[in-house]
Amino acid sequence: MISLVEQYKLFGISKEVLAFSEEILSSLKKRFDEIDENAEYNQLKVVHAMQECSVSEACLSGTTGYGYNDLGRDTLESVYASVFHTEAALVRPQITCGTHALALALMSNLRPGDELLSPVGKPYDTLEEVIGIRPSKGSLREYGISYKQVDLLPDGAFDYEGIRNAINAKTKLVTIQRSKGYQTRPTLSVTKIGELIHFIKEIKPDVICMVDNCYGEFVEIIEPTDVGADMVVGSLIKNPGGGLAPIGGYIAGKEECVENAAYRLTSPGLGKEVGASLGVLSSFYQGLFLAPTVTANALKGAIFAANIYERIGFPVIPDGTESRHDIIQAVTLGSPEGVIAFCQGIQAAAAVDSFVTPEPWDMPGYDSKVIMAAGAFVSGSSIELSADGPIAPPYAVYFQGGLTFPHAKLGIMKSLQNLIDQEIISGDFHKLK
Repeated sequence: MISLVEQYKLFGISKEVLAFSEEILSSLKKRFDEIDENAEYNQLKVVHAMQECSVSEACLSGTTGYGYNDLGRDTLESVYASVFHTEAALVRPQITCGTHALALALMSNLRPGDELLSPVGKPYDTLEEVIGIRPSKGSLREYGISYKQVDLLPDGAFDYEGIRNAINAKTKLVTIQRSKGYQTRPTLSVTKIGELIHFIKEIKPDVICMVDNCYGEFVEIIEPTDVGADMVVGSLIKNPGGGLAPIGGYIAGKEECVENAAYRLTSPGLGKEVGASLGVLSSFYQGLFLAPTVTANALKGAIFAANIYERIGFPVIPDGTESRHDIIQAVTLGSPEGVIAFCQGIQAAAAVDSFVTPEPWDMPGYDSKVIMAAGAFVSGSSIELSADGPIAPPYAVYFQGGLTFPHAKLGIMKSLQNLIDQEIISGDFHKLK
């Protein structure tokens, strides 16, 4: 039997990188224990919801055709509503991705003449075409829905005065992006989101507050719907799918908001009554069951990455000691070569397509070339070990995922080794403070 050092050597990891990584890891035990405690709480929350909704073996079977009377589908939506403490939920394989889920929530709850407000600055790149910031067929703008944006202050705080001035008679829906997207701003904590929602509701009580919850589910022990959000929206191939969901998205919130989304997804008059679940229900249920511990593993990987790259001298957001509110770790590498080398290192650590070399390309929905590393069992699944970033200043890479911590650890070590091998950084760790 070969040693652990020799196992890492099979992946091209030097003794120096391994020793440096183990040194960093030894300082993180307390942080990791806290993450495990949160995961335990969230695991119990999910199991309780499944028991409360009487999940049975019959729920794991799918339907075909119209999908009428789909017990498993309807029960799963009750489970999601229970987990997020909401009146209703829509959880469907027909929702193709997180952007689709967000577009669905927006387009179903806004009408011509309404205005959409983002009080947290620029939304994620793929939403720009949904809104119409960048012209696109079928955008909200084409349907006469206007948009306002209030940027965060330089220190990342909310511009409360600007938000107050932006809210008007036409403001129907406020969209709050929890995670940072391709920005180097702090991720919003659930507590901060609650404070923002309270402020907005004080000004206009009937406004709908929607939270883009992608990458944030199960990171904390409360969700945005626990602090006043009318809707939370996300993708099943991120945190809540636990790495098993092969597709899908969810919208959880007020009955009327969810019902509107269901009618938009299918057809007026049909709504939630149709939509066959085919053969995915088992993976949806089991993925949700595993989601708290899978998310915990991804969080540990993000904290490990922050501490590794911060120690070397790269700017990281969040830093190595900050509290965590999503699974994303931003590392500003400062050059296209650095971003590319990092992503190629992550790809080389994958279990699937490790032999593929990712390159920047013109990806639909983005306004600059993007590189994506994701050797995943589910295509595009960013709860699995992955990294991506735009090839544009400040040349930051966004690392996330890892179904197990050992795999996330290997990915970060491999990214570091690749930067050393390409002589982008020095491998002399003795000079580090």
